[in-house]
Amino acid sequence: MSDTIRHITIRGRVQGVGYRYFVEHEARSRDLEGWVRNRRDGGVEAVFSGPAAAVTAMIAACRRGPSSARVQAVQDEAANPDLLNLREAGERFSVLPTI
Repeated sequence: MSDTIRHITIRGRVQGVGYRYFVEHEARSRDLEGWVRNRRDGGVEAVFSGPAAAVTAMIAACRRGPSSARVQAVQDEAANPDLLNLREAGERFSVLPTI
């Protein structure tokens, strides 16, 4: 069975509230590959790769976020392996610089 790769963008009060580190912790606890980063437009962007059930659970966690976040919208779309390869070399999951 092949892994699922999803690209998501989260909008709302998701910067300055520990959201990226929440995502990193949740993704690592599910043994997912991918990355997360802030966007200059105020959103957070992430890519997750792994078993479909784990990726689906991760996206559900992103809809909740950490307690200080206020998630207004989550855009979820299929991603290709090239997007996954933006993570840091040698890491399963990376926190990337803001774009």
